[in-house]
Amino acid sequence: MKIAEIEFPHQPLFLAPMEDVTDPAFRLLCKHFGADMVYTEFISADALIRNVKRTEQKLTLADEERPVAIQLYGREVDPMVEAARIAEAAQPDIIDLNFGCPVKKVAGKGAGAGLLRDIPKMLEITSAVVKAVNKPVTVKTRLGWDSESKIIVSLAERLQDCGIAALTIHGRTRAQMYTGEADWALIGEVKNNPRMKIPIIGNGDVTTPERAKECFDKYGVDAVMIGRGSIGRPWIFEEIKHYLSTGSHLEPHSFAWQKELLKKHVLKNVEWLSDERRGIVHSRRHLAATPTFKGIANFRQTRIAMLQAETLEELFSIIDSVII
Repeated sequence: MKIAEIEFPHQPLFLAPMEDVTDPAFRLLCKHFGADMVYTEFISADALIRNVKRTEQKLTLADEERPVAIQLYGREVDPMVEAARIAEAAQPDIIDLNFGCPVKKVAGKGAGAGLLRDIPKMLEITSAVVKAVNKPVTVKTRLGWDSESKIIVSLAERLQDCGIAALTIHGRTRAQMYTGEADWALIGEVKNNPRMKIPIIGNGDVTTPERAKECFDKYGVDAVMIGRGSIGRPWIFEEIKHYLSTGSHLEPHSFAWQKELLKKHVLKNVEWLSDERRGIVHSRRHLAATPTFKGIANFRQTRIAMLQAETLEELFSIIDSVII
C-alpha cells in the first residue's frame, strides 16, 4: 500500500492522532512496537499561526518515528493554509486534516467534525491546502454529523476530487461521539466503491488482534488505525502484527516489564517537557488507561494515589509497590 510515494508493508497499522496522548515519547514507543505510521496530537491552525508556544511544541518530530503525519484542524481557509505551510516547514511526511474531532470546543465552533455540517467549506479548505503545500495531504473524518446524515460514501469521492492522497474514516457520526459501536460496514462501502482510487484507512473500536484481522479481511481497508486501544498499551501494535502474520497470540509481557515501560514513558515525557511535574501530569491519561493494573483487587486507592503523585520518586514508589 502507498500513500503518495510513501510505501507501507502489507496490512499496515497506524497510530491515531489523539490530544494529550500522541506526544513524541508515545509515538516513538508505538513505532518501536510496530506502528507503521504515527500522527501528532491534533494542532489548532489558529494557535499555530499565533505562535502559541505549547502548540508549536507539538511540531517536534524525530527521524526515528517516520513516516509521521502532522494533523491540523481549523474552520477557515486562510488560517488552515497558513498553518499547513508552517507545518510543512517542520518536515513531516504527510499533512493530515482533522474533520472528525467531535468534542464541543472543536466541533461546536465549526472545526473538526463541525465541518460535516458545512461540506462546501470542508472541500474548500481541503483543495486550498492541497494546492498550498508540496507534502501529501490526507483527511480524517467521520460517517456524517448524525444518523440522518451518513454522507461518507459521496463525501469520500468529493474529498478525493480535491486531491487528497488518502482518507481515514472513523466509523461513527459526530452525534455518537465515542459511544455505541463503530460502523465498519460503511467504511467497507467506501473502500469497495469502484470510483475510489486512494487508500482508505479504517478507524474505530480496534482493541484486539482478532478485530484488526476482521477489519482487513471483511472490509478490505488498506490500513487500520488504532486510537484508544493503544493508550497505556503501546505494545498492541506488536500483538496485532504477530497475530496477522502467524494467527497466534504473543505471550503476554510480564507485569514487571509493563511497569518498567510505564516508568520509561513518564521519564521521556519529563525529558520532552523539561519539567518533572508537567511530564507526570501529561502522562496521567496513560497511567489511568493502562491495562497493566486491570483486575487487581482493591486497587482503587492505589490508582488515585498514582494519579495524584507530583514527583517521579513518589510516582515510581507507588508503581513499584504494586505486586501481583
